[in-house]
Amino acid sequence: QVQLVESGGGLVQAGGSLRLSCAASGRTFREDSTEGLVMGWFRQAPGKEREYLGAITWRGGSPHYPDSVEGRFAISRNKAKNEVYLQMNSLKAEDTATYYCAADVDGSGWKFPGQGTQVSVSS
Repeated sequence: QVQLVESGGGLVQAGGSLRLSCAASGRTFREDSTEGLVMGWFRQAPGKEREYLGAITWRGGSPHYPDSVEGRFAISRNKAKNEVYLQMNSLKAEDTATYYCAADVDGSGWKFPGQGTQVSVSS
């Protein structure tokens, strides 16, 4: 239903910023069946569990963030381009991880069809 391709990762110094992009496609978008679509961002560092970074409802509403990234990370979307973004500021070494875009279609649970994009923060 949804295909996702993440990009924008790289190496950045602590205190710097990065913006990750997620290009979305698939039947959900071709058929404009996006009423129940929520897009999210997660990350996973080696040896650690996957961590939720926030989400946004495709058709409207404010993004939701966990306390751990509130104020540093921001999610936005461009519906015309079928893209979702994760703006990350004041990056820290502990933000080093592979970042994944995810989709929840009609409450079916998070799906992670993409390969992720690597973010490395040097201290």
